[in-house]
Amino acid sequence: MGPPNERGNKRRRLDTKEDEEPERVDISTLKPAKFKPTEPRDWTISVAVPTSVITDCVTREQRTTYAGRIARALAIFSVDEIVIFDDSPPDSRPAKVDHEAYTGDVDPAHFLVHLLTYLEAPPFMRKSLFPMHPNLRSTGLLPNMDMPHHPHKDEWLPYREGLTISGKTKNGKGTLVDIGMRQPVSVPDEVPPKTRLTLKLGDIPDANVEPEAVHPNLPRTEGGYFWGYTVRKAGSLSQVFTESAYEDGYDMSIGTSERGLPVNRAFPYSDTVSDFKHLLVVFGGPRGLEFSAMNDPELTEVNVGGGRIRELFDHWVNVLPNQGSRGIRTDEAMLIALTSLRRLWDLS
Repeated sequence: MGPPNERGNKRRRLDTKEDEEPERVDISTLKPAKFKPTEPRDWTISVAVPTSVITDCVTREQRTTYAGRIARALAIFSVDEIVIFDDSPPDSRPAKVDHEAYTGDVDPAHFLVHLLTYLEAPPFMRKSLFPMHPNLRSTGLLPNMDMPHHPHKDEWLPYREGLTISGKTKNGKGTLVDIGMRQPVSVPDEVPPKTRLTLKLGDIPDANVEPEAVHPNLPRTEGGYFWGYTVRKAGSLSQVFTESAYEDGYDMSIGTSERGLPVNRAFPYSDTVSDFKHLLVVFGGPRGLEFSAMNDPELTEVNVGGGRIRELFDHWVNVLPNQGSRGIRTDEAMLIALTSLRRLWDLS
């Protein structure tokens, strides 16, 4: 989940509570967090979004708030992976982009990945992980994500995100880790400063228990907690599939289009959830997924486009037939689609 450590030459505005370091508190004062775990799960939900979603945004502020709406919508539905894929015409892409400068208007994939990664990180560690950059000048417009791994000062969870810091531990061995409390904790491993770690703390607040550094997936696979999302950039629609982070790829894929089947016809109601390991839901931009396929050289080479694009997916769905507005923005379609599709993995 590492953020892109990119430096800019302008001071970043820190005018929001989201960027302020929380008041540090003693472990003994903490109470259990309101987040209740589900059954531990090894299955995942991924959502792919094209860069064209911000082509109609004409200002930095509009692009920033759009990224915030994407992040907020997908966090609400506990999406584990966000894939940003470039669906712009290949001949319109600049040969070289200065990633030290503002990229919202020249490399929207970089811009969206930067903002989404920033939003995923716990607020108390953002200043350390994200150097000042022009892309982050309007962070005061971004929403509060409030995910389980974004700790409240008075709440306790069995897991916590931390950032390694310089300094000596009590016994002179291991590494200090800032976890957003009054005092840092230590782990026995030697880890370089400014490294993000996932720690297992235990089921109850206990300052005498030494935290254990664990795999970032463990809160989900062992504890049943949604623990944020990863962000991946893909150069095209086809690369969403071919460059999957999962060894066997996605075993169920859903494409969204106003020309698809209504959700209740694509997925008739049943008493059991769908059988998948890694589900992928792909959204189009203002001109739909057909536009994404048209600008993908690998797909055009095999004549996949227009009506044939649905062949890329296991299911081709219309998330809101008979809509009352001429167009539905992608960020709106996400909320509608995930509300309808959530029954595929959650019958509670």
